[in-house]
Amino acid sequence: MDEFRVIATDEELAEAVVRLSGGTGPIAVDAERASGFRYSQRAYLIQLFRRDAGTFLIDPPAISDFSAVQAAIADEEWVLHAASQDLACLREVGLDPTRIFDTELAARLLGMPRVGLAAVVEELLGIRLAKEHSASDWSTRPLPPAWLEYAALDVELLVDVRDGLVERLADQGKTDLANQEFEAVLHREAKPASAEPWRRLSGIHSLRSPKNLAVARALWHARDQRAAELDVSPGRLVPDGSILAVARSLPGTRRALADLREFTGRASRSELDRWWQAVEAGLADAEPPATRVPSDAPPPPRAWAARDPEADARLRLARQSVTDAAEEFGMPVENLLTPDLLRRVAWRPPAESSVESIRTALAGLGARPWQVDATAQRIAEAFVSASQTVEDATSTPS
Repeated sequence: MDEFRVIATDEELAEAVVRLSGGTGPIAVDAERASGFRYSQRAYLIQLFRRDAGTFLIDPPAISDFSAVQAAIADEEWVLHAASQDLACLREVGLDPTRIFDTELAARLLGMPRVGLAAVVEELLGIRLAKEHSASDWSTRPLPPAWLEYAALDVELLVDVRDGLVERLADQGKTDLANQEFEAVLHREAKPASAEPWRRLSGIHSLRSPKNLAVARALWHARDQRAAELDVSPGRLVPDGSILAVARSLPGTRRALADLREFTGRASRSELDRWWQAVEAGLADAEPPATRVPSDAPPPPRAWAARDPEADARLRLARQSVTDAAEEFGMPVENLLTPDLLRRVAWRPPAESSVESIRTALAGLGARPWQVDATAQRIAEAFVSASQTVEDATSTPS
């Protein structure tokens, strides 16, 4: 088999399965999507590598059934870089691992200064990878040979990278915590679909009135529907900034919409009737969206001092304590304990600031056992200090 020939038939895939089954060791896996070009997040190329088997570049849209591949490799360790980015599109075609090793996550846990694949490969193997095709339109057919070579190299070096990271994790005593993190990525539930996905428009918070928001919502839905029909990334039809410009200006006529200089995008004029209908619908909406959305998330930390001085003190002291712990562990603080989790436990702490109650609260919020072990004692002490600090401040005569 030509090393860079794309597998595009079930017969070719069957041959690849035989070779994969005869290989040894972990399976390196990668997927290329067409983010920024297509509406869907499906995989347009899947790359596999296994020692003593070779490299396989598979065209998912051309393959009817991946069950044989899944059966051949499901129980082996899969090596991925930034696994959370690829697992969804792999599962979409029926490829679902039972064990993973995430090289990007391992690099973070080791405190490596750069964790992109090219940087990790260069540090561990001394090989420089070109990344010029990472943002390409992988739905292109046929795929250029240079792109296929790039895609193949992404997996051909991944098992060697994994082996180097395994050694470093063992040297730093981080093997167990890395395995906990890999398991968490593998079993993390997908976020539920947003009830109001249009609120993800970039810059939406600059709109203050319900009418502005109603127009933005109507335009977002019109764009999303058309993008899905064409399988085109929505932003390529009309950018977010253009939707926000229309929502701010509230044009009163189709001509005014057409004359709006900030209303750009390749479909902004060719489908002007569609967008004008959306503007009209938004302007006439009898039930415009609320300007504020209820949330169970804590308020922005900048507001804590005024709203709850003790919570502010808890967060400040606990944040510093966790930062110190992260430095001792030699990893980014967000990998030791996510900022959102720390904010939540600081804003609504358990009734008692005992170590055990903090451990229970952290675990309930999703912290892994190793993270609880590393931070619960420090956070409990910070909370006690915060309470004492506020008590001293309020009891001191002015």
